[in-house]
Amino acid sequence: MRGSINDYTIMESLYFSQRMMQLSKALWKVIEKDWQQWIKPYDLNINEHHILWITYYLKDAPISEIAKLGVMHVSTAFNFSKKLENRGYLQFSKKENDMRNTYIQLTEKGEALLLTIFENYEPLQNSVLKGALPLHQLYGKFPDFIEMTTIVRSIYGDDFMEVFENSFDNIAKIRSSGRNDSNP
Repeated sequence: MRGSINDYTIMESLYFSQRMMQLSKALWKVIEKDWQQWIKPYDLNINEHHILWITYYLKDAPISEIAKLGVMHVSTAFNFSKKLENRGYLQFSKKENDMRNTYIQLTEKGEALLLTIFENYEPLQNSVLKGALPLHQLYGKFPDFIEMTTIVRSIYGDDFMEVFENSFDNIAKIRSSGRNDSNP
């Protein structure tokens, strides 16, 4: 039986869990600081920025889908989306054939804000990116996160990972329509 206690020891699982917890917490602390610093000039918090990004990718999505992809509770997604709607960045709607779900779309103002945020990204102000530069210099590329992707896929499923991976196509479109993609 795969994944049974006979395939690994309790100590191996404890070490793995503790390492994952410590590393994730340490990395998240830096990621959160970098992310907040990046979006601070636009008067957004991380949840709001994440909702704008997911909405940009999905175009017209129910709040439940935004919550799922944003890894947040539906009420969190709804409340932050409402704040973004009040600021003119999102628009709520109902579908004639689906009155029970609330859908959101970016307004022109919301899309312009999101594109501005991405165009003004400064790589060398990102601590995590700077921490990965030695790997890029050594191997000629940034880490692939194969193991982490496999873990997340196992937890959230193939649909989540497909949308996650496909959403990065939009970054390429944003970069190609905006600033030069040369090195900083």
